[in-house]
Amino acid sequence: MHIASVEDDFAQGELIQSIISKMGHRCTVFPNGRDYLAALAKKTFDFLLIDWELPDISGFDVLRWVRSNLGHDIPVIFVTNRSEESDLVAALHAGADDYIIKPVREAELLARVQALARRTARLPVQDTPFRCAVYQVDPANGRIELNGEAVELAPKEFELALLFLRNPGQLFSRDVLSSSVWNRDIPATSRTIDTHLSNIRRKLQLKPENGVRLSASYALGYRLELLGSNDPSHNDTL
Repeated sequence: MHIASVEDDFAQGELIQSIISKMGHRCTVFPNGRDYLAALAKKTFDFLLIDWELPDISGFDVLRWVRSNLGHDIPVIFVTNRSEESDLVAALHAGADDYIIKPVREAELLARVQALARRTARLPVQDTPFRCAVYQVDPANGRIELNGEAVELAPKEFELALLFLRNPGQLFSRDVLSSSVWNRDIPATSRTIDTHLSNIRRKLQLKPENGVRLSASYALGYRLELLGSNDPSHNDTL
């Protein structure tokens, strides 16, 4: 995988490049937005990292150009000093798939890149059973076991749980959840998503005692975190 990163801070750029290299991937770092866009117009990259604060043009404008010219298939992580919820919501609405708040932490960047790359891979979804934390999942038969005991879930509850268990560490906005699970837009005033999230949290006991946590921000989205693991995005195929 060839990742393109735009980062005007030399030390940060070297750090990001080093982290990506440890994953076995190639990373090209650009010092400003214009060089970055020029490269994107000529070459094909598999994954993009975009810093918000750039010396020439805003990372926000870079993101808009990417979505307008390269489409929505290429995964994008926004890297930013900004931690205000309103800024992060704006980035997600503009087309970012995920975000990382500086200073960049190695384990977090690795987990975010791995989870997003897995979710956006242009490969058919496998129905092979797999394990995530204490959960054994059998997609083909619509079955999830908690510590060896089958959990009874409604069809949409199962689809929602499967999405999180397949992609630990990945942020999902409400729009992504509604399109992925219900194949339609669900109004913000509807309690459908909240009700289903509450149900799977309760039925699957998604809590630290079971090595997981379903974290939520109504504006930003939802993420299943694996606890006590060096790689929060890790799951095992059985």
